[in-house]
Amino acid sequence: MAPLPKKKRPQSKKRSRWSHSALRPVSLSTCPQCHNLKLPHHVCGTCGYYAGREILAVGPAEDTEEQS
Repeated sequence: MAPLPKKKRPQSKKRSRWSHSALRPVSLSTCPQCHNLKLPHHVCGTCGYYAGREILAVGPAEDTEEQS
């Protein structure tokens, strides 16, 4: 037999446990190279630069599917 609580937990107690889990808006910063929006501390998906260095070689979109 499992132990049961002696009294009902009030709604304010229950809701205060969930107070930290509210959704927050995504913070975006601008890339110093191409001035597009990007996530902070991430490589820019448009130009491929991070902290003034090119990390990813981003070129024109190429079709990798072979047509038969």
